[in-house]
Amino acid sequence: MRRLIARCVLGVARYRIVGAPPNAPVCVMVAAPHTSNWDFVLMLAMAWRNDISPLWLGKKEMFWGPFGPIFGRLGGIAVDRENPAGLASSLAQRARAGHASAIVIPPEGTRSRGEYWKSGFRRIATDAGVPIVLTFLDGPTRTGGFGPEFDPSDDVTADMDRIRAFYADKQGVVPGRFTPPLLREELADAPESTG
Repeated sequence: MRRLIARCVLGVARYRIVGAPPNAPVCVMVAAPHTSNWDFVLMLAMAWRNDISPLWLGKKEMFWGPFGPIFGRLGGIAVDRENPAGLASSLAQRARAGHASAIVIPPEGTRSRGEYWKSGFRRIATDAGVPIVLTFLDGPTRTGGFGPEFDPSDDVTADMDRIRAFYADKQGVVPGRFTPPLLREELADAPESTG
C-alpha cells in the first residue's frame, strides 16, 4: 500500500527518483536541500517507494492535536528545539537496535536559508556505527534520490567537503533557500591566520 501511495505522490508531483537506495540495513539519511513543506511529503514518498522505513524529526509543534498520532505512526519524532539534550544519543540507540532502516535528518533545521548546518547527523551516525547516506530534492530538474553512502571519519572537514561536492548542483524544491553545507565545528577547527 505504501509503495502505491508513493508512486501516486511522485507521479502527481512529477518527481522521479534517481540513484540507488542504500545498501546498509540501517543508516542516517541527510535530507537536503530543505527548502519547502513539500520536502516532507516527497521524502516520505521516496522512502516508501524504495521500501525504506524512516524515522524523521519534526518540531514538537507539529505533533500537537490530531496530527500527533498520525505523524508518530509515519515515523515522526517530536523535537524540542529549546531542549534537544539527549536526542542524538537516543536516536543512535534506536538505530543500533534496528528499529528503522533510516533515520532521516534535515541538517539545515529550517526551510529558510541559514548560515550553518547542525552536526547531529554526524554524531548519530558515529555513535550508532552506521553510515551516512546523502539524499536530495531538486526542483529545477524535478528529481530526488540517493547519493553517496559513507562512514563518518575523524576528519570533519574532509567529510563535509565530500558533502559539499555532492550538493553543489542541488537547489531544492524552492531554489535560493538552501543553506550551503558548513558546520560551526569546521570554523572552530580551522587554523588561525598569522598574516
